[in-house]
Amino acid sequence: MIPRALFPLLQCPTCQARDLYVIAGAVCCGACGSTYPMHTGYLDMMPRGAEFGYVSKYVAEEAQLANELDYRELAPPLLAAGVRNRELLRLLQFTPHDVVLDSGCGSAKFAAWNAEQVGLMVGSDPATLFADAAIAHVALVQSDARVLPFADNSFDKGFSIDVLEHFPRDVIDAYLRETARVLKPGGRFVVFSNTRERSPLQPAIDLSRKLGQLFVRLGVYDFEREARRKSDHLKALETWEDVLDAMQQAGLKPVRAVFWNSLFTTFVEHVLMKLGEAVVGRTAAATAPPSHPAPAAPSAPSPEQTNGTQREIRARQRFRGYLQRRGAVYYGLHAVTLMMELDLWLFGWMRNGSYFLLVEKEQP
Repeated sequence: MIPRALFPLLQCPTCQARDLYVIAGAVCCGACGSTYPMHTGYLDMMPRGAEFGYVSKYVAEEAQLANELDYRELAPPLLAAGVRNRELLRLLQFTPHDVVLDSGCGSAKFAAWNAEQVGLMVGSDPATLFADAAIAHVALVQSDARVLPFADNSFDKGFSIDVLEHFPRDVIDAYLRETARVLKPGGRFVVFSNTRERSPLQPAIDLSRKLGQLFVRLGVYDFEREARRKSDHLKALETWEDVLDAMQQAGLKPVRAVFWNSLFTTFVEHVLMKLGEAVVGRTAAATAPPSHPAPAAPSAPSPEQTNGTQREIRARQRFRGYLQRRGAVYYGLHAVTLMMELDLWLFGWMRNGSYFLLVEKEQP
């Protein structure tokens, strides 16, 4: 979706000019002559001629990852994503007048889930693996967070979910500086990410990990898809002090922190849901109708995709079908989501690697 309300927020990411005008199928800069095409559902505002030392795996390997990420269809906000979304809503308290930025939005699922609650929801990411619901309901912009294509003081609120752990420190600093620049004075921003610090509850959490490893050794399921998804995690902000230092340097004042000590969550993610995916994935494969082989396409699965990965994707696709009916499976997973949320209610005060941090742009 490229709504008219997006255009007044834009500035040229190549020369930072506001002298932009719209022609058929593109936005043009009158100062430097750069042209930014409109695609189906999103606007390409990547800086022209820029070279960056760090490039995300999701940009460098976008074509290969497109199939494995299974990003096109969205399920309701449940399980770990549901916990993230519920805490995001508590911290940001969206209003119908808010102009909101999801910076590093990925599929833009969090933006899509909350688009109807705000005046304008903007999703920004250098990769274009956007969910269909996001294309329909979110103002999507392909852009680099180090050079955001938005004017100063454009957004009331914003958020960053599972982003900072991917970046080296210099990129984090640039990302946060740009975040502060485009927020209005007093504007608030929520970050969910993680450091290298271990939870005080780690011995109990590790019991679920060990049980999951037992099922892996027995061949019931594997974590290869999850391992590949996290393979580029750098965690350059190694400690909580590093997080606070980065925010301070960007002019973002911490308001509230909630830590995610994943005692219940780890059991759900490493045991309960993996067992469910293994059963449903195998059942889906056994009952799938035979199909004729199709010619290989650019988005075909890469050779490294395992049977376990395909089984997990099949299971998630079947679960989405169950969830659309809002029956027993939906309410069962909703109950599991509430159980996972106990990690925040009971242990959110206890310093840990995973954190939600609400920050505010300092007043001039």
